[in-house]
Amino acid sequence: MAVTEKELQEILDQYPSKVQKNRTKHIFIKDGAESAQVIEANTRTIPGIITNRGCAYAGCKGVVLGPLKDMVHITHGPIGCGYYSWSTRRNKAKSDDPTQNFLNYCVSTDMQESDIVFGGEKKLAKVIDEVVDIFHPNCITVSATCPVGLIGDDISAVARAAESRHGVPVLAFSCEGYKGVSQSAGHHIANNILMERVIGAGEAEKAAGKYPINILGEYNIGGDSWEVERVLKEIGYTVVSVMTGDGSYEELKNAHTAELNLVQCHRSINYIADMLETKYGTPWLKVNFIGIQGMCESLRNMALYFGDEALIAKTEEVIAREVARIEPLIEQYKKICDGKTAFCFVGGSRGHHYQGLFAEIGIETVLAGYEFAHRDDYEGRQVIPTIKTDADTKNIPELHVSADEQRFRLKVSPEKMEELKQKIPLSDYAGMAVTMKDGSIIVDDLNHFETEEFIKLLKPDIFASGIKDKYVIQKMGIPAKQLHSYDYSGPYAGFNGAVNFARDVSMGFASPSWNYIVPPWQDEPLLTGTVTEEGVA
Repeated sequence: MAVTEKELQEILDQYPSKVQKNRTKHIFIKDGAESAQVIEANTRTIPGIITNRGCAYAGCKGVVLGPLKDMVHITHGPIGCGYYSWSTRRNKAKSDDPTQNFLNYCVSTDMQESDIVFGGEKKLAKVIDEVVDIFHPNCITVSATCPVGLIGDDISAVARAAESRHGVPVLAFSCEGYKGVSQSAGHHIANNILMERVIGAGEAEKAAGKYPINILGEYNIGGDSWEVERVLKEIGYTVVSVMTGDGSYEELKNAHTAELNLVQCHRSINYIADMLETKYGTPWLKVNFIGIQGMCESLRNMALYFGDEALIAKTEEVIAREVARIEPLIEQYKKICDGKTAFCFVGGSRGHHYQGLFAEIGIETVLAGYEFAHRDDYEGRQVIPTIKTDADTKNIPELHVSADEQRFRLKVSPEKMEELKQKIPLSDYAGMAVTMKDGSIIVDDLNHFETEEFIKLLKPDIFASGIKDKYVIQKMGIPAKQLHSYDYSGPYAGFNGAVNFARDVSMGFASPSWNYIVPPWQDEPLLTGTVTEEGVA
């Protein structure tokens, strides 16, 4: 069922005029006949509206830094901030040296009222000393939360002094939650420091194996990265580093030796991808390892980039075997899912990636959007020059890199690059809107009011979103697929991940639990009262 402009306007009419004017810019109905449909994104949520966004700290420490296993990540702030980012995304990691895997730990300075009044720098220095003494990590990060920025603690100075004292790299991230409009600001801050202090710090000048690649924007949620790496290594690729799922400081230092960078989540890590291309001459390829078609297309594009006939043949061999193995498994679940519809509102690039996997099991996406995207995530990177820099964006320092005099090397000739760009998405992302069907809804920063209104209008069979809003959806009697951390399941990437996803979604449809749910207000009123001579009692 497609939404008409009149129906959309009826939803927007329920807002006050100022709010309506704002939200109108964040929503449109896909119309392929229009040359360009502009959407407003990466702007502040209107105060008072319930949004699903996170803060800059969540994007920096929670998303990008947290999965790095051999680094101890210190949260400088109240304990609630550290607890909020403690293993909530289910980033998995394993290590040959169990003493260098700190993923399960939550380390915080636990700032109290006295620290806010008198400053927390001494406390932070003491925590760093204790971390070095207890864990002996390869590297330490310090992530600032809102109070730290407000009282003016100089975490960079504390980090420099600790680094000099212990001889261990201590990286300071000024990612206070209020810096930027969402977690996207934190991604950018993390990207800058990792590029400045870690990537390229290794001594290796050449990768150890053939077809060396980095995987960017893959966070190994539920084991996604392991499933993707299983296939890549069988084909013959050398995975130099993963940014940052099951990633490590030691691997990240030599990321400059890769011949190609793969970008899975465009929003969270496109900054590093661009800087690697500028500094070392390494192109990046937009990939999608979610879904069978996405996986196959990405593998073929990678093989085409390297241009080795043996690699191309091995790629086709692995694809044929994997597809033949999983297609019968997918087919049994497709019978349950076929003909159903979905909302797909997920951060990063998942709101786009999962539409293909939904389609492969017979589910049409009728509404999609992102929590913290920029316009280029919707409209494609060609719009980047037209995006105006606002005050919030200026809060994030820009890291300008130049070609490394010793290590910069063009991986392919300019002529070959132009030829490849006509065939594969090299250093480019077309955005989500281009692949969506006419009549579908595209919405940025979807809020709870709009969620309920669109559900009433479109009546989707499943809602794919995050942890914050899934309970509201379930109480409306609609299955909710949690795609930020997969709840207790996964992996969902790669060939095996597609089967897992189809199984979990079909279980949601087949579960009899929905038939037993009776909202309490249907049996008895939630409010009771009596009318007396004096009035309502």
